[in-house]
Amino acid sequence: TSFSTPKKKKRDDGMREHVTGCARSEGYYKIDKKDKLKYLNNSRAFAEEPPADTQVRNPECQRRSEQRRLLSSFTGSCDSDLLKFNQLKFRKKKLKFCKSHIHDWGLFAMEPIAADEMVIEYVGQNIRQVIADMREKRYEDEGIGSSYMFRVDHDTIIDATKCGNFARFINHSCNPNCYAKVITVESQKKIVIYSKQHINVNEEITYDYKFPIEDVKIPCLCGSENCRGTLN
Repeated sequence: TSFSTPKKKKRDDGMREHVTGCARSEGYYKIDKKDKLKYLNNSRAFAEEPPADTQVRNPECQRRSEQRRLLSSFTGSCDSDLLKFNQLKFRKKKLKFCKSHIHDWGLFAMEPIAADEMVIEYVGQNIRQVIADMREKRYEDEGIGSSYMFRVDHDTIIDATKCGNFARFINHSCNPNCYAKVITVESQKKIVIYSKQHINVNEEITYDYKFPIEDVKIPCLCGSENCRGTLN
């Protein structure tokens, strides 16, 4: 059985017309430069002047752009702690800890921080009051003098002694530039440090510990003009 090679016809516009309806079934053949130029010119003209219905933006790209626009307008008009906390997770402030003139180690800003911004979350292990009492006694026996426990509410305490972040190095001040606030994110309470005022680069981050008043006083070393003298 012999197969005849299909004849290749040319259309009126000079482009080759495939008899079988598929170029792949007709094998390789060389295109004349003359015909190739006609094809390239037609393709270039089509690319430069696309029809009106092809100028629609990519739906996925358009959707993302719309989401960014809506989020921008929403965050600009809404003071939601959840939105701010999400921004804090994805855009962490540049901070460093080093020796402090107040006490031992301290936390310092490495970039300007505007007023009323989330600076850092106080991270640690959530424990109950009974466990906190037991650990406080154990830490004293181990020679750990500083306390890194932060009370969230009546039942919950965050212990950052051995599993915390840089927030545990923030020193107390009677005239602080930050304050601590308890916020609820997805039904979970968190402690976040907010800026009270504009904070310059290399300025130490401080907040008021607000320890309860006790008979045994802890001396305050903040050195501010309105220093109370003690932390409790």
